Amino acid sequence: MATNGAPSSPSFEALSSRTARSLIDSVDAFLFDCDGVIWTGYKLIDGVPEVLQTLRSLGKKLLFVTNNASKSRKQYVKKFHTLGLDVCEDEIFSSSFAAAMFLKLNNFPLNKKAYVVGAEGILEEMNLAGYACLGGPEGGKNMELDKNLLSECDKSIGAVVVGLDKHINHHKLQYATLCIRENPDCLFIATDAAGHLLANLEQCSDYQCAGCTISSLCASTEKEPIVVGKPSSFIMDILVERFQINPAKTCMVGDRLNTDILFGQNAGCKTLLVLSGVTTLSALQDPSNEIHPNYYTSNVFNIVELLRT
Repeated sequence: MATNGAPSSPSFEALSSRTARSLIDSVDAFLFDCDGVIWTGYKLIDGVPEVLQTLRSLGKKLLFVTNNASKSRKQYVKKFHTLGLDVCEDEIFSSSFAAAMFLKLNNFPLNKKAYVVGAEGILEEMNLAGYACLGGPEGGKNMELDKNLLSECDKSIGAVVVGLDKHINHHKLQYATLCIRENPDCLFIATDAAGHLLANLEQCSDYQCAGCTISSLCASTEKEPIVVGKPSSFIMDILVERFQINPAKTCMVGDRLNTDILFGQNAGCKTLLVLSGVTTLSALQDPSNEIHPNYYTSNVFNIVELLRT
């Protein structure tokens, strides 16, 4: 706490050899974000294979939790394998999968459909869960609004699921709005509420941002979505039930303060911010920033590298 007008000291510290060892000894599981932590675009971040191998050899449970809904878990397995990482489907929890699980766990009727504003990953996870879908990246992609056309929506649509849609247009926004406003009890589900992209899209070409589309629908429907991705606790609830992990003995590793680190804090996990993705050191240290990880470091390889010093 600040006294006599002196600024308060930050409640986070740089990872060191001492704190790296203490962190590893104090947890049983590590949750890793993917974009900006494991890879940037289709380029693996240096040292990741050694980090995963070392943590597994120490008996740590590893899980990968991403808000990037562009892919299904099966598609993510292919990406991990392409990058030379041995990760199985059960270790991956994407927000596309979380959206499907939310419907399943809340007994969404199988005779109802979901309208998807987003990528193929959402459609695939919905179909694997047994739900029929309309929309997706190609649905209505080339349609334009006709001011003389009276729009109607499919009355069997009981949920609108929204992620990043690189082909978003007025038709899709209008159709989603109609479903949410006109269909009784229609659910409005967001995979991710992050509001901006990385500045360098060439470095991280598939980084997902759904916030712009979601904000538009919030304005047009006058409703707020159910967010199933980070920082919502929904994914953590699934992880605790499925793997019996103890959040207090789990470390969340991520590159975003308002999703990854906040997600870990909300769940009661230890948190480690890596500066290899979205968040810069200056943003972390900015006096206006109120989200403080337990530790920060330049990249995930430091977790192992510091153990040697």
